[in-house]
Amino acid sequence: MNGDIKNEIGSRRTLAIISHPDAGKTTLTEKLLLYGGAIELAGSVTAKKKQRETSSDWMELEKKRGISISSTVLQFEYRGFRFNLLDTPGHKDFSEDTYRVLTAVDAVIMVIDAGKGIESQTIKLFEICKKRGIPIFTFINKLDRPAMPPLDLLDQIEKVLGMHACPVCWP
Repeated sequence: MNGDIKNEIGSRRTLAIISHPDAGKTTLTEKLLLYGGAIELAGSVTAKKKQRETSSDWMELEKKRGISISSTVLQFEYRGFRFNLLDTPGHKDFSEDTYRVLTAVDAVIMVIDAGKGIESQTIKLFEICKKRGIPIFTFINKLDRPAMPPLDLLDQIEKVLGMHACPVCWP
């Protein structure tokens, strides 16, 4: 393999963001794009007049319903790596799109809503990733709202998903 191609492939990371609907996939995608320098202002899923719409929910139906209907690829470069973020639909009616995307990723970021814990679609997507051997980063979202106690969330991750939870930061 040509050295340039090998370096190009080695510098790419493709991550899918998965979860149950409304756990915050698109909002997390916006923040990663913001901190990665791809955008100057993060958009809002429930765009108000003064707020910017999201980069990934571009179809009118997505904007109107506040959900992702199809996966969107967004890129940014960070510390010498090119990241491809795949904001996937969470709703089960659009899950085939998510299943196809999971065939082409290096890892997934599984988003869990701190107020609701692990939900059914998250379990289904987790099982697919587990069967395919896809590495999983778990991100607990919405800790700034009324939520389950953090230790209960960690316990749920270990019991329901069978994953050993190791927090990187603590609320």
